[in-house]
Amino acid sequence: MAQDGLSYRDAGVDIDAGNRLVDLIKPLVKATARPGADADIGGFGGVFDLKAAGFADPLLIATTDGVGTKLKIAIDTGVHDTIGIDLVAMCVNDLVVQGAEPLLFLDYFATGRLAPEVGAHIVAGIARACKEAGCALIGGETAEMPGMYKDGDYDLAGFSLGAVERGDLLPRKDVAPGDVILGLASAGVHSNGYSLVRRVVERSGLAWSDAAPFEAGQTLGAALLTPTRLYVKSVLSVIRSTGSVKALAHITGGGITENLPRVLPKGTLARIDLTNLMVPPVFRWLATVGAVAPEEMLRAFNCGVGMAVVVPAEEEETVADAFADAGECVIRLGVIEPGEGPAHVAYEGTTDFGFAS
Repeated sequence: MAQDGLSYRDAGVDIDAGNRLVDLIKPLVKATARPGADADIGGFGGVFDLKAAGFADPLLIATTDGVGTKLKIAIDTGVHDTIGIDLVAMCVNDLVVQGAEPLLFLDYFATGRLAPEVGAHIVAGIARACKEAGCALIGGETAEMPGMYKDGDYDLAGFSLGAVERGDLLPRKDVAPGDVILGLASAGVHSNGYSLVRRVVERSGLAWSDAAPFEAGQTLGAALLTPTRLYVKSVLSVIRSTGSVKALAHITGGGITENLPRVLPKGTLARIDLTNLMVPPVFRWLATVGAVAPEEMLRAFNCGVGMAVVVPAEEEETVADAFADAGECVIRLGVIEPGEGPAHVAYEGTTDFGFAS
């Protein structure tokens, strides 16, 4: 007896659903157009015109990142409209610390069974963040892979490209002892450490729909889905208006401990005064419920600082005021001192975690 013929849909891949998603996101993508890119999608590749964007002698800088297990909270809560902001922020914040202006963004969305409306919510967040960062969403890839992911599960990856004029690349070569380190406040946990966050939530016994113990008026799920802060506009504005930013560090996985030394020269240390940290309540809750050691908190999370900025001591007030005018909350983290061997961080003082160094 002859068997019935199989189709791609029988195998779990719905081409019509993919086309439906493209139709839903086309206006979102078009809204991210900027000089150098029209942000149309549908071709085999996206085109960007550096000359039209106003660059004379640019260096191109590329970054890629994902959102990590924060995705699990979005999936479990059914809230998909902010996770795309995290995706863009994790990529473009890495561009701007090198002095680069984000130009374009592409996304990769993989799922077990494509739900076009869910995909449209995700891309809406991506497009919103691209507009805020000033970069065009010029394309991406949607992969429906039954058997690889369970129904309802998905993964995201992002790819961004930026440009900086050759003489403006950061970090500068003159970072040296005596320079001051400023910190720009984070919006919360951002997009790192969520495997630990989820373990702490499991230990707490709370559901995502329960009230957040650290954030009045929000559920636990909504509070922990607060998206990563986008620093592009403020950082580029201050770099250009003051000319005094020597180096920047995006504080992601590894915290201040691991990320700040990446932009410091050998033979220096960053002396960080923990008494100046303004630790958001979410981190105190995580440390308390999870019995997470202070040193581990400082390596796993941003602990309230999403971006570190190195400036000459004599320009500290000017740069701090410029960031405040651009809408950032600024603190003085510490200073750069002479050290031995590879650059590293040395902590002093106490924090809201209640420990002494």
